[in-house]
Amino acid sequence: MSHHEEHRGHRTGWLRAAVMGANDGIVSTASLIIGVAAAGTTQQNILLAGLAGLVAGAMSMAAGEYVSVSSQSDTQQADLTLEKKSLEDDFEFEQDELAKIYEERGLEPVLAKQVAKQLMAHDALGAHARDEIGISESASARPVQAAFSSAGTFTVGAALPLLMAWVVPGTQLIACVAISSLLFLALLGGLAARIGGAPIVKGTIRVAFWGALAMGLTAVVGRIFGVAV
Repeated sequence: MSHHEEHRGHRTGWLRAAVMGANDGIVSTASLIIGVAAAGTTQQNILLAGLAGLVAGAMSMAAGEYVSVSSQSDTQQADLTLEKKSLEDDFEFEQDELAKIYEERGLEPVLAKQVAKQLMAHDALGAHARDEIGISESASARPVQAAFSSAGTFTVGAALPLLMAWVVPGTQLIACVAISSLLFLALLGGLAARIGGAPIVKGTIRVAFWGALAMGLTAVVGRIFGVAV
């Protein structure tokens, strides 16, 4: 019988951006809606504030992810350029360096040199990028993918509490937005944990707790300033 292990490490890049985007979309928009509603404003203004928060948040997520991941990509490219030059200048030294890395990981010296020699004959830069620098194909930075993933999932996440605010009457708006948003967050936390292979209950509680805290604090602020006005 064949045995197959499904590893999930290759999902970390897009999964992090997607979960962060959806989570921020739900939490920030729901908190904004609840805070504005707690201040006693009209449903029209609540929806306007929520829509503005959706657009601004999505663009902010896209820009932030693009800049952050681009910086990571620039660093990786600089490291690869430096390593490529080192390979051109002193190939033998780099081969010994790679063999030393394999020795430290448990290979016998003779075997480590053989492995280093064969891997560098196949793809010298790839071998050093992976085993010396720590850059693999699954972990390589993709700025555009991260930007679109974050913006798209933020929009989806933000649309959920915004839709509830549009459907539910004013007197029940805060409670319905809060409860539905917590359910969405719990579902998101569980789904992200399931995809990533992490404990589902832990992921669900973690996301829901911080979402509830954010919405509660925003409601308090909205109530205080609403009364003051």
